[in-house]
Amino acid sequence: MGNAMTSSEPRHERHRPQYHFSMKNGWINDPNGLVYHDGVYHLFCQHYPDDITWGPMHWSHAMSTDLVSWVEQPIALFPDELGTCFSGSAVVDWHNTSGLGKDGRPPLLAFYTAAGDGATPPQPTTQALAFSTDNGR
Repeated sequence: MGNAMTSSEPRHERHRPQYHFSMKNGWINDPNGLVYHDGVYHLFCQHYPDDITWGPMHWSHAMSTDLVSWVEQPIALFPDELGTCFSGSAVVDWHNTSGLGKDGRPPLLAFYTAAGDGATPPQPTTQALAFSTDNGR
């Protein structure tokens, strides 16, 4: 995994949960996918990085090889023209039924509710799909 799995260990900070993932900053809620791919667990959850209270939803991403030590990754999904990123689920498309994989590698798919009332101008609330062909990076 190279340097994508290296990071300071926030779980060693005083008052940090030892067996539960927490972000370095902001607010988290609703786990939206725990998938295993290429020896790594990926955790996605709703996240508002700018405050410790609820706000425009993003999806955070963390990776682990043992389900205990988690390394926070860059934000996976940001609010966009469709709205903010509410609950959903992530899966590995092992058989590439979506057709979104490349070079024989299955894509990671993230299905989520795009809350259009958070867009400018407001949009209808819809279901959305994001995908990754680089292990969620």
